[in-house]
This record gives sequence, C-alpha cells and structure tokens, in this order.
Amino acid sequence: MDEIDKKILNILQKEFPLEEQPFLIVGERCGISEDETIRRVQKMKEEGIIRRIGAVFDGAKLGRVSTLCAARVPEEKIDNFVKTVNANKNVTHNYQRNHEYNIWFTVSAATTKELKAFLKEVKEKTGVTDILDMRAVRTFKINASFDV
Repeated sequence: MDEIDKKILNILQKEFPLEEQPFLIVGERCGISEDETIRRVQKMKEEGIIRRIGAVFDGAKLGRVSTLCAARVPEEKIDNFVKTVNANKNVTHNYQRNHEYNIWFTVSAATTKELKAFLKEVKEKTGVTDILDMRAVRTFKINASFDV
C-alpha cells in the first residue's frame, strides 16, 4: 500500500461521497483518475484489505431491533448451524470463537417478534438450543474507522 491507497481508505471510511460517480470524486481528492481509483479499490478488496463497502445505519433509530448471540454448538453441528444462521439476510456477522460458546452472530429484525421467531427457527432446524440472546442495553460506540 502506498500513500494514495491510504488516502483512499481514509476517504472510504469517513467521507464516502454520496454521488452518482463516487470513485471519480475520491480519485479527484487523491489526484488520480476514476479508473485508477476503482483499480486500486478492487486490488485492496482482492488482497483482503477492504472487506466490504457499505453504509452503517443505526437500526434502533430506524425502528429495528438487533442482538448479539452466542451459541454452544457441538463440533459435528457447526456446518449446519452456520448455514442455517447465514441463510437469514439480516445476519450481519457470524464467526467461530475458541470458547465454550463457540459461534457468535449478530442479527437484526423489524420487530422483537420477528427476531424471536428467527432464533426459535434456528433452534428447531439445528437442534442447538443453548443460544444466548444478548441485546444491547446501551451503545458505547457507533464508529469503527481507522486512520490509515
């Protein structure tokens, strides 16, 4: 990564232009063309430096509910459990941890009823019933950007 890549990353994290041609504007700010900007972003995605480009919304302000879940999943059930959880379009993260509760995921829903129904469905489809539903009581941060 050179200084231009770092500048691109900073802009994408903090000042993404909501315009018809956002990469043209990013490129102008970096002194390069739109095509060069897109090429650099694609390369950083391929290298795993950029995982995704997307908006982060405050779900609660939009009237949605969300939760962080931790599940105790036997080794032989992990694949099916993960596939079942990931089939829901409202699951934003799902990862394995070296812990007694070894699968953690976050999910949002339009209503509490919908969220509870999803968790019930996961339990029924996978046979995994030890799932902790840890809804946030208070928000401590909303921004996770890093100055590059």
